[in-house]
Amino acid sequence: MPVLGLDTSNYTTSAALFDGQAGENLGQLLEVRSGELGLRQSEALFQHVRRLPELLERLLGERPVLQAVGASTRPRAVEGSYMPCFLAGESQGRGIAAALGVPFYSHSHQQGHLAAAAWSAGRLDLLDTPFLAWHLSGGTTELLLVRPEGTSVAAEIIGGTSDLSAGQLIDRTGLLLGLPFPAGRALDGLYSQANACYEPRVKLKDLTFSLSGMENQVKALAEEGELPANIARFTLDAISNVVWRATQEAQRQYPGLPVLCSGGVASNSQLRAGLTKLCGAVFAEPRYSTDNAMGAAILTWRAAQKEGAR
Repeated sequence: MPVLGLDTSNYTTSAALFDGQAGENLGQLLEVRSGELGLRQSEALFQHVRRLPELLERLLGERPVLQAVGASTRPRAVEGSYMPCFLAGESQGRGIAAALGVPFYSHSHQQGHLAAAAWSAGRLDLLDTPFLAWHLSGGTTELLLVRPEGTSVAAEIIGGTSDLSAGQLIDRTGLLLGLPFPAGRALDGLYSQANACYEPRVKLKDLTFSLSGMENQVKALAEEGELPANIARFTLDAISNVVWRATQEAQRQYPGLPVLCSGGVASNSQLRAGLTKLCGAVFAEPRYSTDNAMGAAILTWRAAQKEGAR
């Protein structure tokens, strides 16, 4: 029997079914007004509440018998991690579980990203062994040391950005260029049209770096009238180069651990090519690099299987 997973992040409303091998995820981006870089939590929560019933009707149209329900209830599995938008998925998930008389399992958004990435990369086995992972998204640029924890995982931040996330730099560059939000796909499309290469280099201290200086340089290039494609390439090259170097340093510090990449920014073609060639990294499929509920469903299934085996 399948399980149901829900994820209501600040970017996407998602619902997924998973039966231990195959799964289906339905997701819908939240609507962001032109010229804005995101939503207030109250607006995100409102959109989730409106959209979840429709997604659930589509996903559960054949009335599958569910053995459990799970949801992302917070950004990270640490004390004090909280974001109101996750209340939409948690409240509806708990309600569905109560109505069906099945267990409800709570997960973090980050744990869901890791599980979905591992599964879609064909490496679900990674959840049962230590590994390195990048979570590269609109709000997060974290290099993680991941260890098994029961049926889920525990993630320790060992590196990443100290200020702007990679996704924020991409979206702010996109706003400057008049591109739609989120801007990752549009910048990726512009990259191949560039006729100049600035070779930006971000300073790396141990496994940590800052991207705020790159934002200032992007603004300067725009003020100088540089072509949008060249500005797009500057931004993506800056991010890709420092992520590559940080990954190689992490592999020196933690030898032998595989590297898994997830998050919307991880779908960038330049970043993926370099991490694959230089670091042997494995990636979520692009549709499971962005926010989704498949990870919550996978972790729910794992938890339900363990509970059923008792």
